[in-house]
Amino acid sequence: MTSIERIVLHLAARHDGILAELIDFASIPSVSTDPAHAADMRVAARWVADALAAAEPLTVRTIETPGNPVVYGEWLGALGKLTVLVYGHYDVQPADPLEKWTSAPFTPTVRDGRLFARGVSDDKGPMLIPIEVARSFFDVTRALPINVKFMFEGEEEIGSPSLDDFIRDNKALLAADVVISADGAMWRINEPSLTVASRGLAGLELTLTGAGKDLHSGRHGGGVANPLHAMARLIASLHDENGRVAVAGFYGRVRELTQTERADIAALPFDEAAYLAQVGAQATFGEAGYTTLERQWTRPTVEVNGMWGGYEGPGSKTVTPSEAHAKITCRLVPDQDPEEIVALVSRHLEAHVPAGTRLSITASDHGARAASIATDHFALEAASAALRAVYGVRPLIVRMGGTVPIAELFQRHMGLDTVFFSFSTADEDYHAPNEFFRVHRLHEGLEAWARYWALLGEVHP
Repeated sequence: MTSIERIVLHLAARHDGILAELIDFASIPSVSTDPAHAADMRVAARWVADALAAAEPLTVRTIETPGNPVVYGEWLGALGKLTVLVYGHYDVQPADPLEKWTSAPFTPTVRDGRLFARGVSDDKGPMLIPIEVARSFFDVTRALPINVKFMFEGEEEIGSPSLDDFIRDNKALLAADVVISADGAMWRINEPSLTVASRGLAGLELTLTGAGKDLHSGRHGGGVANPLHAMARLIASLHDENGRVAVAGFYGRVRELTQTERADIAALPFDEAAYLAQVGAQATFGEAGYTTLERQWTRPTVEVNGMWGGYEGPGSKTVTPSEAHAKITCRLVPDQDPEEIVALVSRHLEAHVPAGTRLSITASDHGARAASIATDHFALEAASAALRAVYGVRPLIVRMGGTVPIAELFQRHMGLDTVFFSFSTADEDYHAPNEFFRVHRLHEGLEAWARYWALLGEVHP
C-alpha cells in the first residue's frame, strides 16, 4: 500500500472525530464586524492555534495585527521540495436575521447529511481540512511531502483591512512557491471545479439629508424634500433601463472577452432555469449583450446592498425622515482600480443629488482588485489531478463572481498565484440564514487535499 493510500485510510478512520472538531469550531461566534464579539474572535484564534499545534511538529504562533490576530504555522522539513502557503479565515458573517434560522446559528446541527451553522461553509469547514490532513501525514509518515506554511486571518469578512500591511511586512515569513486558499467555494455540487479568476471590490455608504430633524408628514409633507424619495431617485440613476451602469468612465478600463473566452464560458453546463429555481427568482437581469455567467463572472457591477431611513417599527408613524441611507458595493474586473471606481461613482452621485437634499459619501476603508491564475499553472494542474482522483472526472474551469482579497494581495506584494481549493459550494447559503456544509464534502476534501500535497511533492521547484 502506498503512503498516500495509508494517509487516506487514516483520514477516513478519523471522520467522526474531525466532524466533532468542526462542530466545536463552528460553535464560536467569531463575527468580525461586530465589536461585541471581540472576545469571541480571540477564542477562535486560540482554537485555530491549538488545532495547528495538535498537528505536531508544526511550529505555531499567533501574530498581532491592528485588528484580529493572524494564526501562523509552518513545517519546512521537506528539503528540495515546494513550499506552499495555505490560507483561510476564522471569522464569520453576522447571523442576522436570527428568526429565519431553523436551528441556532452557533449551535451546529446535523440534518440530512448537512451541518448547519454560521461560518461552517465560509470558511471553518474548508480551512479545518488542511489542518487535519497535516495531522494525518504526521501521524502516519512523520513528515509532509512538501513544505507547508499556514496563515489564517480573522478579518476576511470585513475585507481583510490588516492583511495588506501584514503581507507587505512579512514577505520573508510568508515566502512560498504558491498560495492554496481553503476559501473560495466550488461552483456547483454536482461537478468538481477550479476557479481561475475572481472579481475585485469597492464600496461606499451614502447619506442624504433633508430637514434638520424628522417632521410630521401631514404638517410638512409636500413642503420639503423627503430623503427616502430622493435616495430612490439617486440610486435609480446608477443604471440605465438595460442594466448597464450609467456612471461616466465606469467601463473605461474594462477588457472585453475574447471570442475564445466567451466560447469557453458558453460551453459550461449551465441550466438557467435550474439556476432561477435555486435562487427563487422569476427571470435573469443585467447588462444587455452578455450571458448570465458572463455578467456574473466577467463584467463589473454596481449593487445596492441596503437602503434605510425613517420609521421601520411595527404599525405606522407618519414621519418625513430627515435622513436616508444606502450601502453600495461594486464588483470589479481586471484593470479596474477600486479607488478610481469609488471616485467615479461618487462624482456621479454628487452630480445627481435631488433638490432639497445634501449628500455625504463615505468610502470603504479597503478595496480589492480582480485576480486570476493561468490555466496551465503547475499548482492548478496538480489540483486538477487531485480532484480527478477523488471524483473520477476532470474538474471544470470556472470563474468567481465574488471577491477573495488575498489573491490580489499576494500577486501584488509577492508575485504569488493563488489556487482556490475549497470544498464548500456556492449553494450552501453562506452570508444567509441556514448556512450549511455537506458532511460528505468534508470527507472528500480531506482526501483531495492529501492527494494534492502528494502530487505537489512530485513537482521540482
